[in-house]
Amino acid sequence: MGKHARILIVDDDESIGKVLATILEDEGYTVDIAENGEKAIKKSEEEFYNLALIDIRLPDMEGIELLTKVRDTTPKMRKIIITGYPSIQNAIEAVNRGADAYLVKPFDMDKVLATIKEQLKLQEEEKRYSQEKVTEYIQTRIRELEEEKEAYG
Repeated sequence: MGKHARILIVDDDESIGKVLATILEDEGYTVDIAENGEKAIKKSEEEFYNLALIDIRLPDMEGIELLTKVRDTTPKMRKIIITGYPSIQNAIEAVNRGADAYLVKPFDMDKVLATIKEQLKLQEEEKRYSQEKVTEYIQTRIRELEEEKEAYG
């Protein structure tokens, strides 16, 4: 997966969005920006994103609320909360609502890139595991049907 992943940045601070987008595009990612929660929801309904960087404070809703809403539209998308207002309470609530990681502003870009790579790797592993389970189920079901066919033949 890695370099061709699609990333959605959800942040109302235009300069942060542009800087993150430029750095991530330089790393080979396809990047989109949403300035608020509603636009993020709309974009996630129209496009598939592997990962979203979600600011905890948005003009129209809390990032924590957005976590729950996008989980319904894109359950496989990895979600990373970003905040300039870190607290234990925010971190716990973010994880409880489905955040896969939590990053604090100002960013250490090496940490941001490492976290993104780690989350995309986990996503790929989950996908591979799911595919293996489906294949295993199909193979088992075929054997069951063949046995039934022989038994009732």
